[in-house]
Amino acid sequence: MSDADGPKQVSDPDYHSVNHTAAQTCGWTANALRGEGKCYKNIFYGIESHRCIQMTPVVRCNERCVFCWRDHQGHAYELDDVEWDDPEAVVDASLELQRKLLSGFGGNDEVPREVFDEAMEPRHVAISLDGEPSLYPYLPELIDAFHDRDITTFLVSNGTRPGVLADCDPTQLYVSVDAPERHTFDQVVRAMEDDAWETLLETLDVLAAKDETRTVLRTTLLQGENMHSPDWYAGLFRRADPDFVELKAYMHVGHSQGRLDRSTMPDHEDVVAFAEAIGEHMPDHPVLKEVPASRVALLAREDDTWVPKLNKGSEFWERDPVAAE
Repeated sequence: MSDADGPKQVSDPDYHSVNHTAAQTCGWTANALRGEGKCYKNIFYGIESHRCIQMTPVVRCNERCVFCWRDHQGHAYELDDVEWDDPEAVVDASLELQRKLLSGFGGNDEVPREVFDEAMEPRHVAISLDGEPSLYPYLPELIDAFHDRDITTFLVSNGTRPGVLADCDPTQLYVSVDAPERHTFDQVVRAMEDDAWETLLETLDVLAAKDETRTVLRTTLLQGENMHSPDWYAGLFRRADPDFVELKAYMHVGHSQGRLDRSTMPDHEDVVAFAEAIGEHMPDHPVLKEVPASRVALLAREDDTWVPKLNKGSEFWERDPVAAE
């Protein structure tokens, strides 16, 4: 299957791509440009939503999660036909796509000119849009290439390539843990590789060995599907020794609507209650934060959860090409 015949969402006018690099405007980026609020990642970690690229270096995935908003039909996994761009080309494509996607906001009266100018100089990248990023063969080098441009990296992975993640040192590394044990994992994640559960467990050990990289375990919560056994979740989480645990409600959007009933989407109160139940078994993470608008809760070791370099007045912001003008 060629990229031209790939997942339907890649040909969507709001989903732009250059070869195997794809980007899409996050709703929170648009909101932030108009002054209508920022993503929960700003509240938790300090990311400026209007300056964040949402992209992926590979529109292929080796899992078929029931909660995924993406189109599974024709969502290829085989990689033999992909002609891989080098990391610098992927960074260039990401910046080009972001500026193209946001260019229309320059003439929007609701967007202050200085905010638009800032958006044209991204400082963050969320490598999380689609597919599984660790299938891109040069992922560690891609992260380094973004860092060389003074862009912070937030990598989201399903944990099926522990060897690759061991070599990756993004600003923050997220790994999805969407089940407390193998049976639920098979029902919810529907991995295409027989050893996906085992490789996820290996990845938890990889995270535990990370000393410099901030690590996050994230769980998409589905009412009636995987919201059980909080003590088992806690056991998995403790194995990875993460900096943070992020628990977020499944959202009944996109192609997931054809797989799940709307009742599968938990209320924010349910998310917080489940986070508290897990927290009872994680005394090293006594802090609980929440953002009701996103139906998300965070378990943390300390109250200050921002990436240190993203604090205002830091050297990172002093180097800001827009602020320096």
